[in-house]
Amino acid sequence: MIRFSLSCDHDHGFESWFQSSDAFDTLARAGRLSCPVCGSGAVTKALMAPNVRVGSAAPAPETTRPLDGKGSELEIALAELRRQVEENSDYVGLNFAREVRAMQEGDAPERAIYGEARPDEARRLLEDGLPVMPLPFMPRRKVN
Repeated sequence: MIRFSLSCDHDHGFESWFQSSDAFDTLARAGRLSCPVCGSGAVTKALMAPNVRVGSAAPAPETTRPLDGKGSELEIALAELRRQVEENSDYVGLNFAREVRAMQEGDAPERAIYGEARPDEARRLLEDGLPVMPLPFMPRRKVN
């Protein structure tokens, strides 16, 4: 496992773990990465300093804070939004687009759902006027 410092196109810094550098590249090309602060999908590796120990000295302090609810007002608001969504909605995973269409056509009961959709699926839902919107976070099952 390798930890990368990442940033989005809005200069939000954060960290995530990946199986390898190739795993990061694969996820980035597939559009499966997003900023936990603003939801932007334009995520790149940030400049990182190596974690070097000299003798028995402790490792260098972290350069970014985890989003643990003890941060800025925005971080706290995003954590609350996530909590509300997870408590009041059904997670449908990769079946999101199919579930939205089934509810529209009356083949499934209307309810609050969240999940994942490929960019082309999401675009078609929006073009068809269906009430969907991206969330500014990834489902917990997909966060590294």
